[in-house]
Amino acid sequence: MTNPFTCVDPASCGFAADRLDRIGSFLQESYLDSGRLPMTQLVVARDGKPVYYDARGRMGEGRPDLRDDAIFRIASMTKPITSIAFMQLVEKCQVALDDPVTKVLPEFAKLRIYGGGGGGIPFAPGTPAPTMRFVDLLTHMSGLTYGLQNRSNIDAVYRDHNLDFARSRHTSDEYIRILADLPLEFASGQGWNYSVATDVLGVCVERLSGMRLGDYLQQNLFGPLGMIDTSFGVAGGQAERLVDAYQYIPGKPPKMIDAGVASALNQPGNFDSGGGGLCGTIADYHRFTAMLLNGGELDGVRILSPKTLRLMRTNHLPGGVDLTEMSSSLFSESNNAGTGFGLGFATVIDPAKTLMPCSFGEFYWGGAYSTAFFVDPLEGITMVFMTQVYPSSTYPIRRQLKTLIYSALTESRD
Repeated sequence: MTNPFTCVDPASCGFAADRLDRIGSFLQESYLDSGRLPMTQLVVARDGKPVYYDARGRMGEGRPDLRDDAIFRIASMTKPITSIAFMQLVEKCQVALDDPVTKVLPEFAKLRIYGGGGGGIPFAPGTPAPTMRFVDLLTHMSGLTYGLQNRSNIDAVYRDHNLDFARSRHTSDEYIRILADLPLEFASGQGWNYSVATDVLGVCVERLSGMRLGDYLQQNLFGPLGMIDTSFGVAGGQAERLVDAYQYIPGKPPKMIDAGVASALNQPGNFDSGGGGLCGTIADYHRFTAMLLNGGELDGVRILSPKTLRLMRTNHLPGGVDLTEMSSSLFSESNNAGTGFGLGFATVIDPAKTLMPCSFGEFYWGGAYSTAFFVDPLEGITMVFMTQVYPSSTYPIRRQLKTLIYSALTESRD
């Protein structure tokens, strides 16, 4: 396959080439040779210019070497994209961040806070929930949850209804009707809990725009940005480009759980999951991060205002606290110490507390299959990493990659 990136001389962008080369060696020795990861793909750029690209491993079991145009399940890396889409509608004044969610989802008018029950016992009536706002969905402070957290009776009911992975089971309207009947973990705005909130936000985009979410994204983000291979599912005739997905098994090699060529992702789905349903290539997501770094514009195409994007990457947790003080989640794509949360992104608010090289204001997220990206506006650095092993907490690879990338930096703007 053709390399999707034309890399410039790293020295011209303040990087040491030999130190960047350590990344590939590290991935090979620590993850590929040991069988801990089936494949890895990475691009590092500065000021939008790729300085390092590396691809290793195979497409999956018994399959060829990893293609440069391989398609990955990006899972929760869908969330920032859906959040950008919603903020486009905010910019058009079709909706405001402090509007009640019931403005678009009247089904949520009678939400209640968990008061007991579940697990075979009917949920207690609970107390009426205060008004949920759109900003609560964007910041994961809505009181919604994820079944995969396995913490509570509410999580169990989410699993029963397959709310985490609703691609083929529900339509958007059915999805909202089910959620409306379930209690919230807590009153909106009173805590942080990683959840299906961005799936709900995606349904709001659909109702506000009158378009299915995938169609809206194609018209307003993917098409304008030239993200030609990103969609909910895989385009017809492209099944061979979808990598196999794996699950971590303690003490054993990862188990293949979804063969790319036979995946249901090759067939149309009923529900476009704004929280985790997109598939795409590293080249596409690099273009998305380049737009983010450039203040909402890429190649003359304006996706979002720089002021709107600045609002999104600012910590919105009450009192400026970090996630260690607000989060009740046992699962997320973020290290909590020194990390705040904005409107769709985690953001670094205290680099020292993270105990890793980073910059104040750096923002990022990842996906359940261990994919990740970050954008550092101070240093002008972006990174996109692709692999396909669930869950993302399996290995400390995100920390390791950031350490290797920043250790290769020779000219800092800090």
